[in-house]
Amino acid sequence: MTSEEQPLSSEEWVATIEHLCNSKAEEFQMIGYEYVTGNDIWECVNDKYAKTGQPAMHQVVNDILSLKVTKFMNFMTISAYKGTHF
Repeated sequence: MTSEEQPLSSEEWVATIEHLCNSKAEEFQMIGYEYVTGNDIWECVNDKYAKTGQPAMHQVVNDILSLKVTKFMNFMTISAYKGTHF
């Protein structure tokens, strides 16, 4: 393994996830969902790991980048009904 292939430290991994979530939030904001935050994105993506546990890094990245507005809005609606998000 070369120095370019070293695994990410915990801090680097958290920073990467935060960046991806913020980027996805900006994408949603550009299409009219101006109050979406990176934290909202993470809560939506992380919700599905509650029962199954944290998946591999590549799966987390894929789940963030492939998140669709409809899935996000479904999550927000259900959270509002449960009183867990707002």
